[in-house]
Amino acid sequence: MVTLVFVNQSPGQAAAASRDSHLTLRRVERQQYLIERLHASRTRLTHGRLADELGVTERTIARDIERLIHYLQKIDKKNDYIILLKPKDFDSWQPTNPRFQKVACPYKEYTFSEQIDFKKQLEGLNLDLVHFAMVQQPVWYHASPVVTTMQDLTTVRFRNPDKNPVIFWIKQQIYKWVNKKVARKSAHIITISNFVKNDLVGFTGISPDKITVTLESADELPKGNDPVKELIGKKFIMYIGRPTPHKNLRRLIDAFALLQKKHPELTLALAGKKDSNYARHEAYVNEHNIKNVIFTDFISDEQLRWMYENTAVYCFPSLSEGFGLPGLEAMLHGAPVASSTATCLPETHGDAAHYFDPYDVEDIARAIDDLLTDEKLRRQLIKKGKQHVKTFSWQRMAEQTLAVYNSVVKD
Repeated sequence: MVTLVFVNQSPGQAAAASRDSHLTLRRVERQQYLIERLHASRTRLTHGRLADELGVTERTIARDIERLIHYLQKIDKKNDYIILLKPKDFDSWQPTNPRFQKVACPYKEYTFSEQIDFKKQLEGLNLDLVHFAMVQQPVWYHASPVVTTMQDLTTVRFRNPDKNPVIFWIKQQIYKWVNKKVARKSAHIITISNFVKNDLVGFTGISPDKITVTLESADELPKGNDPVKELIGKKFIMYIGRPTPHKNLRRLIDAFALLQKKHPELTLALAGKKDSNYARHEAYVNEHNIKNVIFTDFISDEQLRWMYENTAVYCFPSLSEGFGLPGLEAMLHGAPVASSTATCLPETHGDAAHYFDPYDVEDIARAIDDLLTDEKLRRQLIKKGKQHVKTFSWQRMAEQTLAVYNSVVKD
């Protein structure tokens, strides 16, 4: 029997949710978590809780949960599943497989109840395996073997200037301790790229044999008649995502200012829900009198598809990612991608992106300009991108995850 737990957002809401800051698996503004308990013929596996500790967006986590459940309902014909939902979300998701049922789960995230009462609930279930789908979990739970999904180490690598530096430093030391403790106590780790696997080995000291990489995939977005009105008729390059420091938007804005000298008609579209980070970027744009920068605020999936299909270039300037899914999504919808060479991005985007050094403003501008002016290169990358996306599969991810459960229980 499998138990899935969602907090703050149900899988039904996940399928319908628009992305306020879009995809990066990995990373969430409000915590939601997933607990999954799987009983094979002689064994019971629990698939643990999903949180937002690593900074993924709600839309990202919701998508991953929804895809995992969708394909588990398709591929697993033997096991029974229980979906645990927050009471307020209980009626918002309905299973499509009769082996899946749902139960209310009242625990609040980031509380003593989460660490104590939730731990007691798990212990009372008498489980054979627990899979926590993010690092946040009852860290002293030892009643059964644990599988943990670790998205990346961004939280321990980068500082958030919006936070009190002393308090943030203290929290970061806690993050480091939790990441190391969870990695070492887990029977197995699942992560989302080989780069993150190697990073985890170096940071935590665990064996690479203890880590399995399960790659994400990109979904076609719904098509609608809802363009972003501020961009109609404009030639624009785009970014969508959270505006946190490791996303490197300041250098992208500076690169755009350089591009304007050669391409005065060009617009830079920065999509995502406005927050204090975006406000800081808006202030920077105004202070330096940089024209034609549009902050779209929240956009729907239909609007995002319209942007992908109409952008001159999708730019991915990040200094750190766990996977880099927005680039794949852009490729799926026919956008040429200019990508940072940082961390996992060359692994994820392969030869279907045009790369730049994310610390070099002139090189960012150079890569974007190449895609604006070299039509042959542009056509090649669009073609390669559509082929490259086909090598990723959500169903394969679900099958690999299920194989990890079985191997841990067998051991």
